Amino acid sequence: MYHNWLDRWDERRARRGEEWKKTTDFILDADRAFPGAKNVATIEEFCVLADQAVADPAYFDEPGGDDQRFQRQDGWLKFPSDISTDVEENNVVWAKITESGSFDQALVIFHHWNASARNRQIAKYFSQRGITVVEMALPYHFERSRSGSLYADYMLSPNLGRTIQSVRQAVWDGQKLIRWLKIEGYREISVLGMSLGSWVAGMIAAHDSAVSKASLFLTAGSLADMVWTGRATRSIRGSLEPEIELTDLRRAWGPLNLENYAHNLARSDLELHVVLAKRDKVVLPELSGSFMQKLKDAAARPNILELNCGHYSLAMPPYILLAGLSLKRFLSRADKPARRI
Repeated sequence: MYHNWLDRWDERRARRGEEWKKTTDFILDADRAFPGAKNVATIEEFCVLADQAVADPAYFDEPGGDDQRFQRQDGWLKFPSDISTDVEENNVVWAKITESGSFDQALVIFHHWNASARNRQIAKYFSQRGITVVEMALPYHFERSRSGSLYADYMLSPNLGRTIQSVRQAVWDGQKLIRWLKIEGYREISVLGMSLGSWVAGMIAAHDSAVSKASLFLTAGSLADMVWTGRATRSIRGSLEPEIELTDLRRAWGPLNLENYAHNLARSDLELHVVLAKRDKVVLPELSGSFMQKLKDAAARPNILELNCGHYSLAMPPYILLAGLSLKRFLSRADKPARRI
């Protein structure tokens, strides 16, 4: 009976999130995803470019450059993004820093899609335990929001190219932030991603050897499948379905599929921690399970905690407490696999 109530609570929460979402046009916009691409008029042509990006080990490599343009004041850090978009606010990256007084470890947090607030309690908890917490705004969120938009419709949308560009921008921004943290003297860098933020954190961990620990909450491999089947992305599927088959969407968004980087995530100097929800209707458990198997096939040993809750109800006690304790043990170098509850 309790879990039936929990499922209804998750559904009510999902409905509230639908209030501002709307269907928008399906657009290829290949030049946003693949700079220099010209005259891409078909889905097949887009998919060929996406296949090439998956095969290119440098596609997600942050270009590096001037480290003097970071501005830090009153607990905030801002710096220019290395990807320039047509939304001026989005081209400046903002991050909230909660100091620990130690340079031993920094935790960079990447929030979920359409987050309305940063994770103040998490930041306070870990900063009091010697871990500096840095919460970076994803593209088109918080200070980077597009004027007049009611939600982050440019971060994840039926515009295939813009979605890839947005995730790639988030990955580059995160790597640039991590490079700054290393210059500042932080010895160990960990990343934490939640839902859509877990794709960003996972991509960064897969491509940046400076990351030694990655914690992925409510994650899976194929972003295409998540959008196609997920409760929170029905409006996007409504725009995609008349124009593209799921098999083609998987290819088109192949650069955003964490399963394609499972071997990177299995590198010996990276520790992985995963928190999943068995009753998740946003990131379906079978998608998460497929990703976990891909990681294990690549010889990764993810520390997995599965909780009997939904996507949104993970934020409720006791589940958030169990997830938080599991994360604390992981960041404290606990090496025993988490219990399945």
